[in-house]
Amino acid sequence: QVQLVESGGGLVQAGGSLRLSCEASGRTFSNYAMAWFRQAPGKEREAVATINWSGGITGYADSVKGRFTISRDNAKNTLYLEMSSLKLEDTAVYYCAASRLPTRGPYDMWGQGTQVTVSL
Repeated sequence: QVQLVESGGGLVQAGGSLRLSCEASGRTFSNYAMAWFRQAPGKEREAVATINWSGGITGYADSVKGRFTISRDNAKNTLYLEMSSLKLEDTAVYYCAASRLPTRGPYDMWGQGTQVTVSL
């Protein structure tokens, strides 16, 4: 099992930037694909960005493409999400998730989430 702890959320003005971090412990972080999801009030949880075990392959939801960047530092057991040009609709609880496979999901291990609120 892996433990995931997100940080870096907060309140930011539209057009601003934030960097989320997710520290992993409990198993070999570098062997497995990771992802960021988000859930806005009244909406289903959605995948925002994915990354394979090495960091060499990434994927993004259309809604964040060109604005968000997912990355990982396997030496630090940490996953990141750089968010820029934030919009009101980016407001959500953001979760990091781990897969049991190296290149893809399903993602079945979750952190507790960190709130991101974008204001005018």
